[in-house]
Amino acid sequence: MLGLDWGTTSFRAYCIDAQGAVLALRTAPAGILKVPSGAFEAALEREVGDWLEAEPGLPIIASGMITSRQGWLEVPYCPCPAGSAELAAGLLRHETARGRAIHFVPGLSIVGADDVPDVMRGEETQIVGAVGDAAGRRLLVLPGTHSKWVRAEDGRITWFATFMTGEVFAVLKEHSILGRLMKGDRPVDAAFTRGLAHAREGAGGLLRKLFSARTLGLFDRVPAEGIASYLSGLLIGTEIAEALGCLELPDGVEITVIGEGALCERYLTAIAAAGLSGRPAAEHASARGQFLIAQAAGLIG
Repeated sequence: MLGLDWGTTSFRAYCIDAQGAVLALRTAPAGILKVPSGAFEAALEREVGDWLEAEPGLPIIASGMITSRQGWLEVPYCPCPAGSAELAAGLLRHETARGRAIHFVPGLSIVGADDVPDVMRGEETQIVGAVGDAAGRRLLVLPGTHSKWVRAEDGRITWFATFMTGEVFAVLKEHSILGRLMKGDRPVDAAFTRGLAHAREGAGGLLRKLFSARTLGLFDRVPAEGIASYLSGLLIGTEIAEALGCLELPDGVEITVIGEGALCERYLTAIAAAGLSGRPAAEHASARGQFLIAQAAGLIG
């Protein structure tokens, strides 16, 4: 089958074999906001047209922001709790002008105890891929612009919450006084660790603690090259504390981090600093999730 992980800024295509293994991967900076005039079919043909010509009968599953209101077509959210079976039931089939059938995965929604809705789109497929049909309770975090904390039970997503950590960091760094003293983007581990500690132990809440990213720089207690890392640690540490405040964790629970690169490593560091155990998810969680949803929908054997 062919799996499309099509987000806001990036495009990924997986060629997946009958056992769910990734045979080939293609990536491109062709996210939905970079496709002119909504020419998504042309973008698909440009990126993987040779794969489709070679195997015209391949089932195609697409997930991510491509199924949003700004994407190819909007797929209604599937209510939580949900797993691969519920997501498969919510697939929306679309036939392209060339006669190719694409099955779009719905996002996921939940209404909290405060009667406020929350949503995800794309992450649900990664979570299904990371969790599979494992019995018991799992806790996962997906770092990013809008981080997601997720509880899964017996292979189904039962609860999640969104934290705007990445976006708040970007806004404060680029458009507030906190960014005025910052120099460079190189991570500074000591400053990041100090931000984590202040998030856990400092007096007051986040609104009070944020200004420390300026004053510690003014008094040369954090170097200019480390202020961005300090702010990152302060925000990620606060996110973890808030997320744990929403959850009842069983003893010895391990937190699975779904992500890649430096940001994933930072979250693993922050989780350890909070006295918890964390591990990275296996690679290609999106592809694995698309495979399991396709199986549940009967698109493949």
